Amino acid sequence: MGNSEGKSGFWGTTLNRLKSVLAKTKDQVGVDEAFAESGTEVSTEQAQSGPSGSAGELSTASGASSASSASSAAPQAVHARPQEAQTKQKAVKVVDEDFIETLQDRLIRADLGLNNVDTLIEDLRRESKSKNWNSLDVENFLKKEFAQLLIDTKGTALNYKAGSLNVILVVGVNGVGKTTSIGKLAWRFKSQGKKVLLAAGDTFRAAAESQLEIWSQRAQVDIVRLPDGSDPGAVVYQALAKANEEKYDVVIIDTAGRLHNKTNLMAELKKIRSVVDKQKGEASVESLLVLDASTGQNGLQQAKVFSETCGLTGVILTKLDGTAKGGVVFAIARELKIPVKLIGIGEKMEDLRDFDADMFVEALF
Repeated sequence: MGNSEGKSGFWGTTLNRLKSVLAKTKDQVGVDEAFAESGTEVSTEQAQSGPSGSAGELSTASGASSASSASSAAPQAVHARPQEAQTKQKAVKVVDEDFIETLQDRLIRADLGLNNVDTLIEDLRRESKSKNWNSLDVENFLKKEFAQLLIDTKGTALNYKAGSLNVILVVGVNGVGKTTSIGKLAWRFKSQGKKVLLAAGDTFRAAAESQLEIWSQRAQVDIVRLPDGSDPGAVVYQALAKANEEKYDVVIIDTAGRLHNKTNLMAELKKIRSVVDKQKGEASVESLLVLDASTGQNGLQQAKVFSETCGLTGVILTKLDGTAKGGVVFAIARELKIPVKLIGIGEKMEDLRDFDADMFVEALF
């Protein structure tokens, strides 16, 4: 698939739409809802900036508008007159076999995975049978299905126990934004007044510990770091001992993402997890996998492997840029029942956000 198609896929502008939804004020939402109650259709450009999606996204191969048009449409949606909005509404298509086959292909290319798409299409055929559905009905159906998939996981909120030590083990392959996510998460807890300690457990990659130390300085939190090549288990042991002795609120543990083979990597992660379990005491433990949103179904395979070793409790989804589809979120939710807890939507410290299932689904449309 070419780059241009990657940017205009089933939900090729996830980041821009998500930012538009996040930026939308309650007053703007209220105006959109008022339009909806009065039977007014909002224009294509306006619909992309708010939660009332348009069926045209599903029924046309042209894809989403550019980021600039999406961001500039938000204020226009508030002031649009109903008569103007009606003239710009998208065409609604009848659901026939060609429509369903095209939808099936686009869902597969959106990284949902063959098994998940087959199930969705089968459910769609059953629900729409003899009901004269159009593309708007299909969009509403998909929204409900996607939202339910995410709701059925164990919960998207980070586990945090006040008055006790909280341990967050962060795993993932190299290059997915693991160190950056740790730094932003540390800054987040620090800004909430928590006492935070980082553990530089990736002792196999020369630059890893230095990068984490830079992030510790940016977030103004403490770090436990041993010489390069040290035993990662020893780093984690010392960090947990320091945290318990000095009454830290949060310990965030960095881990290796690549050794010379997968067996060694998993063995090291299993050792680190064992140290955590032995030393945690009454601490709450999160085990978070960092996934690059653009990796597609490879992300599902990563989740399976790390889950077997580390007992994953959640996912941090990063790099939701213009070409990332994000469909792997639903594949992981359906097959592994592991929730996405945080998403990275930009380079700023505050751009590591809580994952909101309803908001994410709305942003996709």
